[in-house]
Amino acid sequence: MTQFPGEYAPLLVLVLVLAALGTLALLGLAFAAYRQRGTRPYLLVVAVLVLLVARTVVGIGTVFAVVPMLVHHLVEHSIDLLTAAVLLYAVYTTPLGTAD
Repeated sequence: MTQFPGEYAPLLVLVLVLAALGTLALLGLAFAAYRQRGTRPYLLVVAVLVLLVARTVVGIGTVFAVVPMLVHHLVEHSIDLLTAAVLLYAVYTTPLGTAD
């Protein structure tokens, strides 16, 4: 954890762990909803949440000096782009007036 000021590292780890737990819980709920509904919009929500879990894993890897900062930025910004693209795809391909 040498890349971050010492007084902030425990807080950063706590935030990342809470983010991981929260996102994993949402991913579990989204996967259950997808299994029940089985439609593409639900699958796309699962995909976005998988990307968010991956983003948190990269953040944790960076805090513990497993992922270099350059790789961290490349991967996390790529995940941001993919997340936005998947969400826009879901919005534009879902017909108007459909609940699923």
